[in-house]
Amino acid sequence: MSDTAFLERIKAFEGRRVSDPVPGPDPVNVPMIRHLVQALEDDNPVYLDEAAAARSVHGGLIAPPTSLQVWIMQGLSAGNGTRGDSAQDQLLGMLDEAGFTSVVATNCEQEYFAEIRPGDHLSVEAVIDSVSDEKATGLGMGHFVTTRQIYRDQHGNHVADMLFRILKFKPKAAAREQQKPPRPRPSITHDNAFFFEGAAQGKLLIQKCRGCGMLHHPPKAACECGSFEFDTVEATGRGTVYSFVVNHYPQVPAFDYPLAVGLIELEEGVRMVSDIIGIDPADVRIGMPVEVEFVKFDDELTLPQFRPVAGGVA
Repeated sequence: MSDTAFLERIKAFEGRRVSDPVPGPDPVNVPMIRHLVQALEDDNPVYLDEAAAARSVHGGLIAPPTSLQVWIMQGLSAGNGTRGDSAQDQLLGMLDEAGFTSVVATNCEQEYFAEIRPGDHLSVEAVIDSVSDEKATGLGMGHFVTTRQIYRDQHGNHVADMLFRILKFKPKAAAREQQKPPRPRPSITHDNAFFFEGAAQGKLLIQKCRGCGMLHHPPKAACECGSFEFDTVEATGRGTVYSFVVNHYPQVPAFDYPLAVGLIELEEGVRMVSDIIGIDPADVRIGMPVEVEFVKFDDELTLPQFRPVAGGVA
């Protein structure tokens, strides 16, 4: 297919609806507004002080404009993460097939037409606003895809628009072919040097207070008991996955992606952040038994990482 024909095919998606209007799970409400303004440290009285809001030009309480997306979020259980068959899914699939397999969000613009007040129940629908010509960017050649989200209240009044733009791009060949750079160096101090020295010897060492016997990780300069005197104990290296994330982006060239990073609860009771290796990141589970493996990245750096225990029993 010629570049012109491909461009015509993807530009044909402009103006197509991505979704019918979807109502938010809850009306705009004061308790959530309180959480938001506390998190944002926004003390504007028109959000929570009814008397002050009544005296203002708004004539009553309003929600912060930047809370727009909060009122239509569906939560983690609303979807299973699989690709559907919407116009946007079809468009992104075509770009994937053409080699534009990488994606990065570039910017978001919001425009407000009416105030949002407690009791309003918003809904949102989306359309594909624009698909750009092929552009040369610092990340590689790609197309900018802009989606317009249209927000309405329970009466059908148009209250806001949001433009959300992504770049679907082909990674630069030079970036794919370059030699992987060395692993970033940890910050080694007087308090934690023993940990990295132990790792180089294949030992998983944990800081132990000489005053009260409490174990610490990461190491501390002083114990809760007030002692500044420490020893170390060698851990068994066995534990379970207490929590984890799978990082896809942004990508640091020294790492492989997707990257599973776990919070490992050791048998000794302390928790340690580490890569989880030897398993498809999609198969990592909370509570999964793991054991330490010391990975030598170069002559200067060996780090403890954790892999699933054979047979699933620690």
